[in-house]
Amino acid sequence: MAENEKRVAVVTGGSRGIGRAIILALAEPDLQVVFNHYDPDDVAAAETVRLAAERRCQAEGEKLDVSNYEAVQEFFRKVADRFGRIDILVNNAGITRDGFLSRMKEADWDAVLAVNLKSAFNCTQAVSRFMMKQRYGRIVNIASVVGAMGNAGQANYAASKAGVIGFTKSIARELASRNITVNAVAPGFIETDMTAVLPEKVKEAFLAQIPLGRAGRTEDVAQAVKFLTSEAASYITGQVIHVNGGMYM
Repeated sequence: MAENEKRVAVVTGGSRGIGRAIILALAEPDLQVVFNHYDPDDVAAAETVRLAAERRCQAEGEKLDVSNYEAVQEFFRKVADRFGRIDILVNNAGITRDGFLSRMKEADWDAVLAVNLKSAFNCTQAVSRFMMKQRYGRIVNIASVVGAMGNAGQANYAASKAGVIGFTKSIARELASRNITVNAVAPGFIETDMTAVLPEKVKEAFLAQIPLGRAGRTEDVAQAVKFLTSEAASYITGQVIHVNGGMYM
């Protein structure tokens, strides 16, 4: 299959964790993956590229601040110019800056909202222009269980992910007539670098709330994303798929 005949997927925050799992779940020979990251080096990104290649999928990564509007616009212009199409967008990039509201720094609030929520606006607005012209697209936003149920010490993170949910539903209504679906996947407590640094007592408290009795795997989230980007989900839009072991129902 020629390069310009391949479907093209863009995944933000794709060098590790859930982002990498999503890329590997989507990976197949007729898919071109372009992902971005904000790691201090390219080590993790190179490993993602290598693992995708094992699945005969061509992937490439680029360092990008997804909260930077102009940089994101240029990134998507380059992808569209090079490959001639963009079929899938997964807005996965995210950070945490936890702390109780009474002690939360303004900079920590701003940073989390910028990376977790503004980036979804930046990337979705940029890609929608191309998807609308081709009258096809699949957009999946990674939300979080705390965006639906809240969590003490994560007012900024919960607000950003609740915003992602509202954004998803609104954009789904705007883009449906152009054959573009927009959905969200809301992970619960997933084993990632982000959750690995939590104190053991916090981890135990989370696990106690999960009826299935275990933390989720990045692959659990990735499979939900894969479904939503497939033709099997062509009649699903504006929905939030919770992947949380029953933590929130």
